[in-house]
Amino acid sequence: MLRLTIALTLILSGPALLAADDGTGQRPPADDGLATATFAAGCFWCVEEAFDKVGGVVETTSGFTGGDVADPGYERVSAGGTGHTEALRVRYDPAAVTYETLLDTFWHNVDPTDDGGQFCDRGSQYRSGIFVHDERQRRLAEASRKALRQDPDAPSPIVTPIEDAGPFYPAEEYHQDYHEKNPIRYHVYKKLCGRAARLEELWGDR
Repeated sequence: MLRLTIALTLILSGPALLAADDGTGQRPPADDGLATATFAAGCFWCVEEAFDKVGGVVETTSGFTGGDVADPGYERVSAGGTGHTEALRVRYDPAAVTYETLLDTFWHNVDPTDDGGQFCDRGSQYRSGIFVHDERQRRLAEASRKALRQDPDAPSPIVTPIEDAGPFYPAEEYHQDYHEKNPIRYHVYKKLCGRAARLEELWGDR
């Protein structure tokens, strides 16, 4: 029954999803039943922690996207000038979690009113963004942004862009699952950066 549900989800989503690559320029296995989403919300360590908590998310990878430099590496991206932003690639089971749920997770873990970076991390390399992999994702992402812009209780103005997904370059291994590998350093950084406090100010206690 699960395999049938996954198959129907892929068919109904159309050929764009079936043919979508995994963000690195390589097409994922056609029969793995998983889909790809890509989000940028400042420091990828924090974004990874947020999405790792979502049921149905199978794999998260911290990396870089949105620029024009191939395989740039953390030092080059953090210094600026590559056009890339820190981002997270999410592989998820569409039979277990919807893209709408992933969008909700994204919005509540970002300051969508800030176009100069995120929290204490400044510069375009920390800008927010939703990178869509097909027309269905674009439609849903734009609908979610429109709903927030029309919500009088939501932060404003919502300036987070929605862009087509391009090449995604995984960050160095020591960045992957940083919140689990280095919990003390991670929580000190997160607190000093003011991320949790600002998110509560924007979205309330979630």
